[in-house]
This record gives sequence, structure tokens and C-alpha cells, in this order.
Amino acid sequence: MSLNGLDQPFKEFSCLLLMGSGQNRQDLFVGLEVDIVQKHHQVSGELTNGFIKRILTKSKQHPHGIKVIIETGEIGRVKHIYLEG
Repeated sequence: MSLNGLDQPFKEFSCLLLMGSGQNRQDLFVGLEVDIVQKHHQVSGELTNGFIKRILTKSKQHPHGIKVIIETGEIGRVKHIYLEG
């Protein structure tokens, strides 16, 4: 097994990252793992990972991403979606 330089084996991930998929409400559901950008991080682009607790955007799509609340209570627009594979 390959090592990452820290004498730790690489972890195998069983999920698929879909970039730019957070613009359509139909692609999202409660419990889905996503990366969001919070309002105060829009300039830096810093992402926060979490699981959707509630979908806030009512329209079918939004060009900057659908707004959600993740389980930690943070609010932001979806930038990436993770699907288990």
C-alpha cells in the first residue's frame, strides 16, 4: 500500500465529487453531503463541508448555487455535491 510521506496509508474514498452541480434544486436533498460557501467567505472562496439539514432556496435553480443550512447550522450556497459510490 502506498504511503503519503507521513507513514500513513492513503485512504480510499468511496464518494464522487460533482463540481458545479449545486445550481439545481432537484439535485439536492436533506442528508446529502455538500460543500458550501458562506456569505462572509464569498471573496476568499473558502468552502465548508457538511450535510444538508434544510434547503432554503425556493426556485428551481440559482446561478450562484442553491442556499441551504447544513447540520452545523451554517448557511451558504452549494458549490460541490458528494455522492456515495
